Amino acid sequence: MTMWRAMAAVAVVVLPTAALAQTVWDKPNSIFHVSPDGDDKAAGSAAAPFRSLERAQAAVRTANAHQDVTVIVHGGVWTRTEPLVFTAKDGGQNGFAVRWRGADDARPLITGGMAVADWQLQDKARGIYTADVPRGTSARQLWVDGKLARRARTEIDRGDARFDARGISFVGAGADVVAQAAGQRHVDVEATGFFTHRFSPVERIAGARLDMRQPAWNNNIWGYDTIPDPFHPEEARLYVSNALAFLDEAGEWYLDPEAGKLYYKPAAGVDMAKADVRLPRLPVLVSVAGTAQHPIRDLTLSGFRFSHTSWTGPSEHGYANQQSGTFITGQSKAFPADPLGTCQQGCPEFENERNVWRQMPAAVQVSAAQHVTISENVFAHLGQYALGVGMDANANVSGVGLATVDVTIRDNLFADLSGGAIVAGGVRPDAHHPSDPALTNRQLMIRGNLIQGVGRDYTDNAAVLATYWDGSVIIHNDISDAPYDGIDIGFGWGYVDQGGNPNYRARQRGYDSGVNPVWDTPTIRRDAIVAFNRLYKVKRVADDGGAIYNLSACQDCVIAENHIFDIGPRVALYLDEGSRGFTVRDNVVEGAVRQWLNVNTASAFQPGRTNSMNNVARGNWHEAINVGGIWNAYMNNRIEDDHVVLFGSWPGGALHVMGHAGLEAESKVPSYLDYEPRPKVGLPAPLPGGRGTYGRNNPKTAPKPAGE
Repeated sequence: MTMWRAMAAVAVVVLPTAALAQTVWDKPNSIFHVSPDGDDKAAGSAAAPFRSLERAQAAVRTANAHQDVTVIVHGGVWTRTEPLVFTAKDGGQNGFAVRWRGADDARPLITGGMAVADWQLQDKARGIYTADVPRGTSARQLWVDGKLARRARTEIDRGDARFDARGISFVGAGADVVAQAAGQRHVDVEATGFFTHRFSPVERIAGARLDMRQPAWNNNIWGYDTIPDPFHPEEARLYVSNALAFLDEAGEWYLDPEAGKLYYKPAAGVDMAKADVRLPRLPVLVSVAGTAQHPIRDLTLSGFRFSHTSWTGPSEHGYANQQSGTFITGQSKAFPADPLGTCQQGCPEFENERNVWRQMPAAVQVSAAQHVTISENVFAHLGQYALGVGMDANANVSGVGLATVDVTIRDNLFADLSGGAIVAGGVRPDAHHPSDPALTNRQLMIRGNLIQGVGRDYTDNAAVLATYWDGSVIIHNDISDAPYDGIDIGFGWGYVDQGGNPNYRARQRGYDSGVNPVWDTPTIRRDAIVAFNRLYKVKRVADDGGAIYNLSACQDCVIAENHIFDIGPRVALYLDEGSRGFTVRDNVVEGAVRQWLNVNTASAFQPGRTNSMNNVARGNWHEAINVGGIWNAYMNNRIEDDHVVLFGSWPGGALHVMGHAGLEAESKVPSYLDYEPRPKVGLPAPLPGGRGTYGRNNPKTAPKPAGE
């Protein structure tokens, strides 16, 4: 792998803005200061800082072609009414670099939210308070005292639901629940499945019936793991949500946008006069994007806190989730006449939609960029994926996607998020087989991040997802408290790999229409490394997937020396459809998991019809003995030098992995509220001969973090 260039440190030189045009550029760099107490007519010095971030941007553009530039943002709250946009002219020019950073120990807050105050007791019997907000405000999230509150909702037994092409009719107790919301607007149907979490807005309520808004409902009733037909329906959940009538549990809220009223039911003892309530009013906080031909270059963002966004797409168009934040929207021309009869578990017509799947837009977006570092920030209280890098154009407010090279995401804290933490890469054809080489995503580093409390609203989101990259490294991250997978890499189910997926060819006739080409070249994906990560308390909701999970082929790809524990009866290491060319080595899997290792070989289509082969699992340690899929010479899927550990008697090699997985000793992850690394205690002394320290771990005996 190529050693990627690090951003150089900058010296302190103050250049008044008025003198910039006349300056002889013999200084090594410029520094500008921004403060909430500043003045945009000031010089931008430490003594006379700017007031606005936009004024600092303008100053950067006068200097960045001639020297390195640093913008120091002082402490305070920077409330955005529109995204902070960085384009190619905001990055370093001519080989120079631009760095935006929070002042030492300041952690300036960039927020899309508003504070809500002046609460009044609206319904004493039900314990509901109300406050005024601007009319027309739309949001799907609310934070109270630094914690995500839950939209008002009520669960309905799926046995009380009768699904049809226009909506849902309810019987029994379900009919009584629906009747409570008669006449209310903005009601959603929410459903969890085996690997999806879906939302579909209601058009009208007629007695015990919900007529659903189109085409959101159509998109949620065909394909795989749908609202009417989830895999393993005995585990699926069905809710009606977002009505004042459903506001019956402490910690729930409801927003009436037409009336400009926000309702909240606090827990006993909470004083609403003192509560810190934040309502998001912006879907995206920051956009960093040039173009494929002229990317933004040499930019660093560090030392900030990004908070309070709400992606309202599900309220408008539904959320017909397919996996890990991808979804379908709009009306398909191929939609079948009888979707509930012919496409309840996939069909040829549905396969035609794969090339137009969309991605959930992130709160902070980076695309068409080179040599970008995102470090030592706090991403907390965000209404979707927190950070998106090199995603498809449709997931970026810039309208530009992919084309992202040499991005480092290091030492950040991700916490209390509605969606996942990091999504990197696209899913459409230009992501895996770029029509222009400049679109290729290359060189991604995700290192040393602490990720806790993600997927609060969208339980289908992986904590970290990296799809198609030419070179990706995901190492030394600490990931916990996630409903779905900890780390997902790859995409496409082998559909777009060289030669296609014979399973979908035979079962769904997925290539017959000609919409999905059978590619005769591999995807750009290669050299993926997932190593030294610590994953625990993941897979807390979704049964499908794995703590570490792969889709599709990957040349020279490795999953190594990760420590996985406390995930319950789930799969630890999962190679799903199309997985080829993987080495899975020296990982430690603690606990009675359902399968410590699984490969999806689509065994129903054996022999000969598979594309999950040529994988090796070598030298792993695990307590569970179960594996899934076919591991034999015919498939060239091999398990070698395997170690079953009994009674917690971990040998030295396993202890070494356990002690070194997760955050490194020199980690600079910032502190925020009660989100902090789970201690590693109880391991033996350092290895003799200076071979590192075990240091900090036997997680099974470690104290639990605050709040558990």
